[in-house]
Amino acid sequence: MEITLPTAPTGANADQPAPGQSRYGWLAASLRARITQGEWVPGTALPAEALLAKEHGVALGTLRQALALLVADGLLERQHGRGTFVRAGLGGASMLRFFRFRHGGELQAAPRSRILTRQVLLASAEAAEALGLPAGASVLRLQRLRSLDGQPVLLEDITLPLPLFDPLSASDTAAWDDLLYPMYQRVCGVTIHRAEDCLSFGLLSADQAALLKLDAGHPCAQVQRRAFDMGGRCVELRSTLGDAFAFQYTAQVR
Repeated sequence: MEITLPTAPTGANADQPAPGQSRYGWLAASLRARITQGEWVPGTALPAEALLAKEHGVALGTLRQALALLVADGLLERQHGRGTFVRAGLGGASMLRFFRFRHGGELQAAPRSRILTRQVLLASAEAAEALGLPAGASVLRLQRLRSLDGQPVLLEDITLPLPLFDPLSASDTAAWDDLLYPMYQRVCGVTIHRAEDCLSFGLLSADQAALLKLDAGHPCAQVQRRAFDMGGRCVELRSTLGDAFAFQYTAQVR
């Protein structure tokens, strides 16, 4: 279950809870704002609980309730014996959990990537709405082919908002990382905190099939993704196509 926390209060009453707001909820929103504004970057430890409680003028129990909200929201993680850390972003290889490709009997897990096209375009109405952009805003559109042992396995169409991803609009795509999410963080300062994937099935067009070295009309699995930064903004739209016969979905039901 996803927990949505209130935004941090602003203005003259920023150091006090709003009417009707719990003190730990207000504190959680304040801590969340400090994280999303970059005071504590992903992977770093928060200060000791006693210090944070004193800084905010709250009881230790109140602080721990606030931290528990942020842990439940996936923004923080507790490491036994070490403390509380800002959760690192998604690594970028998670798409392969939907596809299982084998070569010579061995399961493959680390695809190579190649950018086929890169364009700066006006966002479609649908993309603008999903990314929270005004009408007429520009986006960076990428087509990417991912391969294993030289064989194409995934074809992706990626839309990124500008100017947030401006550093990628002119850089040499040949030097880009195989995994985009760590590169987003390193080059653009954008951490992908979570993603929503929607699965469907269809048939490959002639152009799509040619890039994946399959026959036109071959069955494909399609993963439509919306990826979000640490502030909860949608910052990436991605459509991934792969051979439907390589698709595998596993779920635990208890």
